[in-house]
Amino acid sequence: MTTLTLCQSCPAGQSGFADVLRTALETLDFSVALAEVECMSGCARPSTLACRASGKTAYLFGDIGPGDLPDILTFMRLYVASLDGNFADARPLGSLRQKALARIPG
Repeated sequence: MTTLTLCQSCPAGQSGFADVLRTALETLDFSVALAEVECMSGCARPSTLACRASGKTAYLFGDIGPGDLPDILTFMRLYVASLDGNFADARPLGSLRQKALARIPG
């Protein structure tokens, strides 16, 4: 199972972005769980979003907002299709690739 985790104390978390993201994730033809946590300690680049799945590289993004929704959905499609969570070419991720704070090996 792939899980996205959104920081509740960041601006995106406080603005109701989780509901927008949850609705958008329901349009995908695979299942993604959306979790919310109080704080992810990404305060230097607030509005953090993490993605992880067992055996795959995990990602932490910062400066996330509603405008990133199309790139988040593209990321999710590529991430789920990837065997290890890594991408040969990050250009399809648009501005999301410049918002990556960390890649954590699986």
